[in-house]
Amino acid sequence: MSDRRIPFGPTYDEMARPELIEPSIRESAIKKLHEDELDPVNLFNITWKGKNNEVRKVIFPRELTGLDVNIIVLIGRDFPSGSHKVGSVYTTLIEACVDGELDLDTQTVLGPSTGNFGIGVAYISNLLDCDAVVIMPDNMSKERYDRIRRYGAGLDLTPGTESDVILTLQRTHALMKDPKNFSLAQFELLPNYRFHRHVTGSAAVEAAKDIGNGRVACFVSAPGSGGTLGAGDHIKSIYPDSKVIAVEPYECSTLSSGGLGQHRIEGIGDKMCTLVHNVLNTDFVITVSDEECVRALKVIQDGPAVLEKFGMKREVAESMKGLFGISTMCNVIGAVRMARYLKLGPNENIVTVATDGFDRYESVLVNLEKRCLEITDHVMERWVRDIFSKQNYSYVCDFRSMAAKERLFAQKEKDWLPFEYSIDYLNSMRSQQFWEDEYSKVYSYNEKISKMR
Repeated sequence: MSDRRIPFGPTYDEMARPELIEPSIRESAIKKLHEDELDPVNLFNITWKGKNNEVRKVIFPRELTGLDVNIIVLIGRDFPSGSHKVGSVYTTLIEACVDGELDLDTQTVLGPSTGNFGIGVAYISNLLDCDAVVIMPDNMSKERYDRIRRYGAGLDLTPGTESDVILTLQRTHALMKDPKNFSLAQFELLPNYRFHRHVTGSAAVEAAKDIGNGRVACFVSAPGSGGTLGAGDHIKSIYPDSKVIAVEPYECSTLSSGGLGQHRIEGIGDKMCTLVHNVLNTDFVITVSDEECVRALKVIQDGPAVLEKFGMKREVAESMKGLFGISTMCNVIGAVRMARYLKLGPNENIVTVATDGFDRYESVLVNLEKRCLEITDHVMERWVRDIFSKQNYSYVCDFRSMAAKERLFAQKEKDWLPFEYSIDYLNSMRSQQFWEDEYSKVYSYNEKISKMR
């Protein structure tokens, strides 16, 4: 591969701290983000921080949660491609490039996904002028397919929905037998973990520093590929007593109880314990109903008048429109319930993530309206009370003991031995040293990326 094909993009440190980027490049990237999203300089917008180098975040309104706890939501919609998933796409691709494992001139990039990662694969491949195919279920939202096609990638659709991501993995591994294909395998390659531990973890800590007591009591995220939960290792390195909570659909409680089923929370893969999920840092798993997440999104998008009745200012209610997707509502609901379960106090902070914005979910709300037939203000008021005020502790599973974690290790073996990963490799993940060694590669990749770009 020629040097000109090494992506001219940021190091891990520059994504975590974009103030380190050469000022003229940073200025150009900020300018192009909204003017020309397909300019390659947008690689330098892969960061949780805005133009002022502060973490993009909101505090979810206490008027809805009924809590004094600060629920801090990191905003992901302003990443290039509209989701933070583009970060793990870029890091997986750039590591493969500098290691000489991927030739963008001759190989096709594969992106197994249920949506946002696939959109990121299509986007990054467009910037780098290479071929890409996204493998995903055939019953996701229309907006996701449209965006992938708009960025110029091909689609290879497998049967099912969000709950059938295992079929996309099977299809991806079959395609990987052809050396002309290279998979950005988000569920199993460790650059995903490294990005979130280094970049998302540091953003979570920084987002909380001037709020409440300045600490992070909990980090809450739906697993998805499992990478985002890697932020918990960075948070725990700063605040060892912090708790990491994974949120999954009640309808498909694989981590909680081994349960399988279909659900509507697009953006969080399931029916598996992903390879890059460090279960050692996961303290609790909580389940949330998919219908609650869709209804909560409907209220945020279309119910400012309803939100005013709960004491919110109209301008605040209006400002929230467009910020969140369905998986964000899942994360927020999980955060609210864990705050009650852990009896957190008024100065404490929970940090969670808004993976994307509303731009890819309009068809989901259309479907909700068809199912519900009538959605009045009275109905949405009831939804708010039911979703944010009720608590059922039977939906909270404590995984702090090693005995409890054994179930997750067993699930990981069940899921990944069929894909020819060895039991020795899986057992190595039972030691925190495995994750520390993998994370330490960030520093050598910083040097490689700087040198080869």
